[in-house]
Amino acid sequence: MSSTDIDPTETTKFDPGLTAKVMGWLRPFLKAYHRFEVRGLEHFPEGGALVVSNHSGGLFPMDVPVFAADFYERFGYGRPVYTLSHAMMMIGPTADFFKKTGFILASHENADAALRSGGVVVVFPGGDYDVYRPTSAATKIDFDGRQGYVRAAINAGVPIVPMVGIGGQETQLYLTRGAGIAKALGPIARLARAKVVPLSFGFPFGLSAVLPLNVPLPSKIVMQVLPPVHIDQEFGEHPDIDEVDSHVRRVMQRALDGLAAERRLPVIG
Repeated sequence: MSSTDIDPTETTKFDPGLTAKVMGWLRPFLKAYHRFEVRGLEHFPEGGALVVSNHSGGLFPMDVPVFAADFYERFGYGRPVYTLSHAMMMIGPTADFFKKTGFILASHENADAALRSGGVVVVFPGGDYDVYRPTSAATKIDFDGRQGYVRAAINAGVPIVPMVGIGGQETQLYLTRGAGIAKALGPIARLARAKVVPLSFGFPFGLSAVLPLNVPLPSKIVMQVLPPVHIDQEFGEHPDIDEVDSHVRRVMQRALDGLAAERRLPVIG
């Protein structure tokens, strides 16, 4: 999708009333099913901020709902949380719902508009590569070399807020990303804009290659918000992108290792 295809008013479609209603029933469900915790919101800076997180949970990632549930509880719905999202979420009958609840097409233009409006923007640099990582790599921070998030924060003049989550990759047993399968499918995978066709094992169907849809296990999910990284203060007026990216991934890996050390049992937490 080219920049000319992007709706410049996407960030204005956020509906705080609808979002509050959705969170009104979603938050209690997530508390009961995933027993979630969001730690470190006291670190959150004022104004626009780019939240950079690892991505977990396969086809049903709970990172954003869990984070947003406690973020809105603390800061209210006058401070929108926007999530940079895959193009497939922006089409079809549910597209309007997603846009009204803060999901926007992942693009430099949308990210910049949302950040400059004072919004909080959540980005998962690893995308599909990260969300379908094997369970054996559940506690590894790996953005597949993607650094665009650093440029987005610099361009908008906002801090990066690193965030890590654990538990989402325990909702199924993720076996492989299936990059080779996607390559073999060729035009079929390209039509769906899919670079991976993951294989997982879960309940109730067992082995799944996206389909059939297994039900996520009620794994305990913990999200940790880390202190903001003020790029200009920490890296100067002309920051090195590689250096900033390396620093962000390093503090995230350290925090994720800490959460993993607390983990007693898979799913149970």
